[in-house]
Amino acid sequence: MTENPIQPSLRRLLAEALAELRIDQGAWTGEGPDSLAVRTPITGGELLRLKADDGQGVAASVAAAHTAFLAWREVPAPARGAVVRRLGELLREHKTALAALVTLEAGKITTEALGEAQEMIDVCEFAVGLSRQLYGKTIASERPGHALRETWHPLGVVGVISAFNFPVAVWAWNTALALVCGDTVVWKPSELTPLTAVACHGLLRRALEDTGNDPNTHQLVLGGPGAGEALLDDPRVALVSATGSTRMGREVAPRVAARFGRSLLELGGNNAAVVAPSADLDLALRGVVFAAAGTAGQRCTTLRRLIVHESVVEELVPRLVSAYQGLRIGNPLSEGVLVGPLIHRGAYEGMAKALEQAQHEGGKVLVGGERAPTPPGCAADGPGESYYVSPAIVRMPGHTAVVAQETFAPILYVLAYAELDEAIALNNAVPQGLSSAIFTNDVREAERFLSASGSDCGIANVNIGTSGAEIGGAFGGEKETGGGRESGSDSWKAYMRRCTATVNYSAELPLAQGVDFS
Repeated sequence: MTENPIQPSLRRLLAEALAELRIDQGAWTGEGPDSLAVRTPITGGELLRLKADDGQGVAASVAAAHTAFLAWREVPAPARGAVVRRLGELLREHKTALAALVTLEAGKITTEALGEAQEMIDVCEFAVGLSRQLYGKTIASERPGHALRETWHPLGVVGVISAFNFPVAVWAWNTALALVCGDTVVWKPSELTPLTAVACHGLLRRALEDTGNDPNTHQLVLGGPGAGEALLDDPRVALVSATGSTRMGREVAPRVAARFGRSLLELGGNNAAVVAPSADLDLALRGVVFAAAGTAGQRCTTLRRLIVHESVVEELVPRLVSAYQGLRIGNPLSEGVLVGPLIHRGAYEGMAKALEQAQHEGGKVLVGGERAPTPPGCAADGPGESYYVSPAIVRMPGHTAVVAQETFAPILYVLAYAELDEAIALNNAVPQGLSSAIFTNDVREAERFLSASGSDCGIANVNIGTSGAEIGGAFGGEKETGGGRESGSDSWKAYMRRCTATVNYSAELPLAQGVDFS
């Protein structure tokens, strides 16, 4: 069999990235059926295998993180921020190599992979500033000679479970904040993207060592049998921050709650954008195409439902179809490619099934939906297969069952509406509540959409798409999205415990509420 010409180039890119990041392959490489295969969706082929952790390995990592926490919580917060500052410097230094690993493992086009690496750098900068702003409160006491205040303290070991589609950014959101809050971290990445995790883990341990801190402050576990369950069930893990599907969240939340642990969930998103009669259609067109087709539809904030006013739907939809026909699909490492591969066969099968159901429910596929030809040279050597697809637009007769389901693939359902209240009701008519948007030049429509009776999502945008959140704002959603918040704003409070303290500096002992116990 003639060797696939792209495979050696992928291996060369991998080797160069590993060398730049100083990853000791001998320490991580595994063998046998219990090891973890690192596959690239670019070809579907296997790049290498890594050692996998079982339940015992997870317990050992949690124990090491717990021991490290006992010392780390005593380190002043600004000094903890210095570790995150150093991590940000290392991430900036190795941004290109990290982006290459993201593309190899997750299939993101280069510009999106670089954007994800930049997101890690940005959140480190945010967290460094936060390390000097973990503010409490001074509260007026009703009792003379008493001071009442509220303070925040480190929580403990934080377990981070991340998904394949943002293999490193979401880890950074959680870890940068957890570290400055005085927590230690045990990270379980997706089994589909373990190599990016090995790289980031190595950089963080270097940052800890460079600043004179215990490298055991951060632990990495690569999922083998029982690894996830062990992390969820360990009482030493104070908080489990999990990103993934709603189905996963249904398993995580009650399991952690059963031991009275905390969970922070960022789950499914079935996001909608409303295009109002006053919208700038050129702007809406650009915003919709990226939000719906970017990352091959594999973002939790991907636009999946487009709700267009009946007065402009016949103008906008043909323009969208034309734009979709011009999307370049192929090897994400190639210049000019806008849509890379789906992560694996299961994603493709889920897309095909959803399109079949949509047509059964009266939908009409206007463009796309078919499996795209394998790009030249992107066939796997040996076992494995890549899955490239054409992003699809489907005109639906109404808000049917398939529209209410999240399919993690590039399918955009188009619905028409007559009144704004109807559009808002359609936006809210799904179990998920992550991101939403409205394109309008009418301030009344915009403010109505953002009001308490408007979008019920955690994110609501005006004249931008549903994806591309900045790290300064708290990220997360409502309903089956889980209710958690990560990254910016006051999301740091999830990683700390609150203490209300009362100090009596008088010689008397008055009781609250005027109680007399004399």
